[in-house]
Amino acid sequence: MAQTRRSFLTTVGSAALGLAAGCRVGRAQPSSRALTRVGLQLYTVRSEMGRDLPGTLARVAAIGYKEVEFAGYFNRSATEIRNLVRQNNLTSPSTHVALNVIESNPQKTFDDAKTIGHRWVTVPSLPGRLSSLDDCREMAQRFNRAAAMAKAAGLRFAFHNHNAEFRKIGDVAPFDVLLQETDPALVDFQMDLYWAVNAGADPLAYFARFPGRFKMVHVKDSAGPPNHAQTDVGAGTIEFQKIFAQSEKAGIEHYLVEHDQPSNPMEFIAASYQYLAELRY
Repeated sequence: MAQTRRSFLTTVGSAALGLAAGCRVGRAQPSSRALTRVGLQLYTVRSEMGRDLPGTLARVAAIGYKEVEFAGYFNRSATEIRNLVRQNNLTSPSTHVALNVIESNPQKTFDDAKTIGHRWVTVPSLPGRLSSLDDCREMAQRFNRAAAMAKAAGLRFAFHNHNAEFRKIGDVAPFDVLLQETDPALVDFQMDLYWAVNAGADPLAYFARFPGRFKMVHVKDSAGPPNHAQTDVGAGTIEFQKIFAQSEKAGIEHYLVEHDQPSNPMEFIAASYQYLAELRY
């Protein structure tokens, strides 16, 4: 049962929130497992960050988020970012950094990441189109090389998918090649659940085939047909209970809310946090 963002926000009482969460997924809550910390990909609130980075981080923390993932530092030094994160009792396990930036300036990239306290440097998208399986294998080797540099610096490397990586070349999905041809000791993956489902992929099937590879997920929901628009987490069609129930098999350690273009970013992150705080799986 989908709800609008406004009606969700006006729901009061923890019992009512729990009932609403159960209705949206169409089943009773199956267990007492809950997320111990909910994170946010700050790309969601990028306009707010550009206008008032300190104030936005404070509002994110006040909602209840415990972790944030950066997508740029808005002309702030690594030390400034670290201090703002700490002042708001947040941690930042990951940051999105383009692959060519890692390759061309690894020292600064890794130094900044370590100063802020990131564990992962995560590539947010492919630097070019993969038009052949050889392209896929070469990209996997680039990942391995960048990840080896990150490991030597005391960090981890990860890759975040969109839907293009699931569009098959012949009968093989590029995402499968990236998983198969990268070293599990070096390369982790951050599955964007919305984009995987949008492409017709089954996250649970990937968790079963590649256990332990998905250290992070982007928690992003879909309104379903006909437009598959992104919507408040819990108000759409993605079955987060079933997905999170396989978190140990997948290797998931961090759950990061995201919306690419929310009409009201602060309302979106508040509604999505409330849903996840009440979710039992």
